[in-house]
Amino acid sequence: MTDEKAFLKRFLDAPSPSGFEEGAARLWREEASGFAERVWVDQHGNSFASYNEQGTPRVMLAGHVDEIGLMVSYIDDKGYIYVRGIGGWDTQILPGQRLWIQGAEGPVLGVLGRKPIHLLEDEERKKVVKIKELWVDIGADSKEEAEKRVSIGDPAVLAHSAEALGDKLLAARGTDDRIGAYVVMEALRKLQSLKPHASTFAVATVQEEIGLRGARTSAFGIDPQVGIAVDVTFTTDTPGTEGDKKRLGEITLGKGPVLSRGPNVNHRLFDMLRDTARRENIPVQIEAAPGATGTDANAIQLTRAGVATAIVSVPNRYMHTPCEVIAYNDVDHAASLIAHTVARIDEETDFLPG
Repeated sequence: MTDEKAFLKRFLDAPSPSGFEEGAARLWREEASGFAERVWVDQHGNSFASYNEQGTPRVMLAGHVDEIGLMVSYIDDKGYIYVRGIGGWDTQILPGQRLWIQGAEGPVLGVLGRKPIHLLEDEERKKVVKIKELWVDIGADSKEEAEKRVSIGDPAVLAHSAEALGDKLLAARGTDDRIGAYVVMEALRKLQSLKPHASTFAVATVQEEIGLRGARTSAFGIDPQVGIAVDVTFTTDTPGTEGDKKRLGEITLGKGPVLSRGPNVNHRLFDMLRDTARRENIPVQIEAAPGATGTDANAIQLTRAGVATAIVSVPNRYMHTPCEVIAYNDVDHAASLIAHTVARIDEETDFLPG
């Protein structure tokens, strides 16, 4: 395995639920410190790496480092643990999963339990399970024993690690959106050989899954004129998604990063990204985004008096499951596209509408 893929696996394996991103963010900063001019973290937990800070204009590249997770909310007398969701879950995938609770003394393995299907009444079988109906079994015999290992408020993630699917694809927990944080870091690395005029800040933002929070605080601090958010987007290339093409478009894994077009995107920046893709022979796909998006781009665009914003997305199968699937070449193409686009931006570049 190449060093690049080895780092990506460690980065994706690091637990990083919203509000508890420290482990993954620390790995990101350690990697970025090998090439960036300056690396730091703010009080909110956003991580920054910069290049050519004296240049103009200021460009912010953002990918959120957090993932969905669970949180310990109650421990009963028998030592069973109950949890609440961090971010948006499809609860049907949770029963029977293993998870890692991030306890004070280290990870604690648990199993998400539910009454066996044999014992469910007919009406119960027809209903979607709720998180409050599940419990976590860590092998404790009592509340006192469980409390020696876990505490109320401890976060948890499902116990899945990143694994290659053949030579081209990667299955991992939390590619939404640690892959975006990885892309912006790699774009900054590639950008240095292109000698940009702009000052560029790669940011691994926090708490996107609970309301785009880190993008707000980090963008306010940087005060960029240009912002490019990197997230994941749905593919429509799997069974059952054919009907979604009319709404989401035709998005295929491995066919290149996706450029969003709509009111959350500056038209001139979109055109520059698309033109750069043509110049550099980078494949891209286009998706319609007719309203505000649920990405960091929405928060960045609305910072201060407004920011010229764009969204570059990595196609992602099985979003918000522990086995999200992406293509390596989409990741590489996304980083290259952003780097070459930013290299074309200087103080004369006009992003004003009209």
